[in-house]
Amino acid sequence: MNVTADSFSDGGQFLDPHRAIEHGLRLRDDGADFVDVGGESTRPGAAPVPLDEELRRVMPVIEALVSKGAAVSVDTSKPEVMRAAIEAGCAVVNDVNGFRSDGAIDAVAKAKDVDLIVMHMKGAPATMQDDPQYDDVVAEVSAFLLARARALEAAGVQRQRIILDPGFGFGKTVDHNRQLVHALPKLAGLGYRVLAGLSRKRMLGEFTGRAPQERMAASVAAALIAVQNGASLVRVHDVRETIDAINVWLALR
Repeated sequence: MNVTADSFSDGGQFLDPHRAIEHGLRLRDDGADFVDVGGESTRPGAAPVPLDEELRRVMPVIEALVSKGAAVSVDTSKPEVMRAAIEAGCAVVNDVNGFRSDGAIDAVAKAKDVDLIVMHMKGAPATMQDDPQYDDVVAEVSAFLLARARALEAAGVQRQRIILDPGFGFGKTVDHNRQLVHALPKLAGLGYRVLAGLSRKRMLGEFTGRAPQERMAASVAAALIAVQNGASLVRVHDVRETIDAINVWLALR
């Protein structure tokens, strides 16, 4: 859930904190294990958001959701936002920058009950999709994620707190994304939980010709394939439908 004006899938829908809180509770009631709240768009071409503005957007929503018993993930790359969210009771910190910002590891290392999602992104949101190039996308993404996980462990973070995210659509072409979907078993073999965030992504629009709000079926299919390939978590917009699909697969596989 993005409390932003310009996110690709729900930008502007949840800028009002009351609407955001209602939607977060709906996601929780639909079966989400945690509600991911972000106050800075990371869509291709997005501009950075000042610290004060990001805090103003996310903290009232996080505090309200936590007070109502929802497990919350904060989607941020700013150490100051990480600290504030952890103090408010966040269960997860989700960093698209892989905890590379100055002070990011220090902000999360001692929070023993907080899980950490380490994502790969090539470049920055403003330019990441201009012309992403890799010699071997699977090898480079794997090496990056493993290096960041080891940096966290060196700072005292227990391995079981670390979740790896290959960053579908973050500095990747459709073919890069396809290769990484096929490589999810290899990523899971690194010894950490793996998260896949494919929901409503541009790649699914390329496959279906549908706009972001019309990609529910495609998103559910992509999430199911990710789970089949070894993902432990999926970051989705359509929670109930995705859970139903995974439960049917679990029952019939």
